[in-house]
Amino acid sequence: MALLVEKTSSGREYKVKDMSQADFGRLEIELAEVEMPGLVSCCTEFGPSQPLKGARITGSLHMTIQTAVLIETLTALGAEVRWCSCNIFSTQDHAAAAIARDSAAVFAWKGETLQEYWWCTERALDWGPGGGPDLIVDDGGDATLLIHEGVKAEEIFAKTGQVPDPSSTDNPEFQIVLSIIKDGLQVDPKKYHKMKERLVGVSEETTTGVKRLYQMQETGALLFPAINVNDSVTKSKFDNLYGCRHSLPDGLMRATDVMIAGKVAVICGYGDVGKGCAAAMKTAGARVIVTEIDPICALQALMEGLQVLTLEDVVSEADIFCTTTGNKDIIMVDHMRKMKNNAIVCNIGHFDNEIDMQGLETFPGVKRITIKPQTDRWVFPDTKSGIIVLAEGRLMNLGCATGHPSFVMSCSFTNQHLDEKVAALHLGKLGARLTKLTKDQSDYVSIPIEGPYKPGHYRPFELVWVLVEECEILVF
Repeated sequence: MALLVEKTSSGREYKVKDMSQADFGRLEIELAEVEMPGLVSCCTEFGPSQPLKGARITGSLHMTIQTAVLIETLTALGAEVRWCSCNIFSTQDHAAAAIARDSAAVFAWKGETLQEYWWCTERALDWGPGGGPDLIVDDGGDATLLIHEGVKAEEIFAKTGQVPDPSSTDNPEFQIVLSIIKDGLQVDPKKYHKMKERLVGVSEETTTGVKRLYQMQETGALLFPAINVNDSVTKSKFDNLYGCRHSLPDGLMRATDVMIAGKVAVICGYGDVGKGCAAAMKTAGARVIVTEIDPICALQALMEGLQVLTLEDVVSEADIFCTTTGNKDIIMVDHMRKMKNNAIVCNIGHFDNEIDMQGLETFPGVKRITIKPQTDRWVFPDTKSGIIVLAEGRLMNLGCATGHPSFVMSCSFTNQHLDEKVAALHLGKLGARLTKLTKDQSDYVSIPIEGPYKPGHYRPFELVWVLVEECEILVF
């Protein structure tokens, strides 16, 4: 695809795969709105006051139907929005087309190359000569990373005239990042400094992205305030848990039509995502084995009736392997060589480095057979047996299916409120009626009748400011 920005009749910039899908996207957005009461309530409550009027918001988050409802919530509250996806396979092209036509600047399509992906990220951050966005909605931290690496390179360039050297790293993706920054220095050597100075802050949606932010905070490298959305209860305990419980089997069945019942499924990691995945596989009739480093998570798995073993214990016996850790180097090519024929290997963590795709792709004599987009069978030359890898080791629930359902994403996306309000906004949709404390009961347990109901040390229900130099991470 030619990397040229296009414009709507109203002059709004965009780059999507097929604008003719916009009507289809609009129909699905209207369906999703009914399932997203939290975001709809935000529009009703705050729309008249326009709290985001004049704000520039850049999003780097999966361009799905559910995200489309989020984008139109932001624009309904007064914001101007530019958006890209945070994964090369996660965009739903009809959603991107509808938003590009009707609401916001979108640069995203399913099946981007890495070069195209970072071009889209750069476009989403490009608000012209007046600097960048006021706010970033980030998922995985790539928009945040580009600004931080850009500022670093501009400082070195100003002092020494030295430009980034893409050959200084053996990471192909980071080579692209350095090339973008290098080219940008020739056009505007203060581009990323202008962005940093304008930015009010960033919100981060995913576990690994939050960990990156805390690392930057600890080293003093964090350039602007950050909101930790991931650790709010109505995100981590709903999206990560219930969303994955829904979307893992959806992705598996769309990609392979495999019968899950009776199979041995290995879930690598038993955090919130792993818990949801293990529950889904167990409910579908699989015999579930968990791998864990954390004794508490391991004990939780055992208390749910699951085995806890190492990957090496089960690598030649299991039928389905799913990584959920947010770490790297979980399933390596040597593991894959030992797997039974047509074992399914997939990842539902945010990044693509839990599965050793580079080792697999460069293994001497290995043969890749593409069954359909994002479903590949890799055959090893010595054994003549193969494994099925989904979404090239990236998020399989978005690469092979449509990700989490609208209702749970409404919980995640409404986290401009505190958690109890977010939860309350969704109860009516499910027909729930809360019991109310009497005044005597309220006094007896020292809990206000209208809440909050959780104590202060229950961290996600209170606003915590952690100051580091002039930057802070806010936890809801």
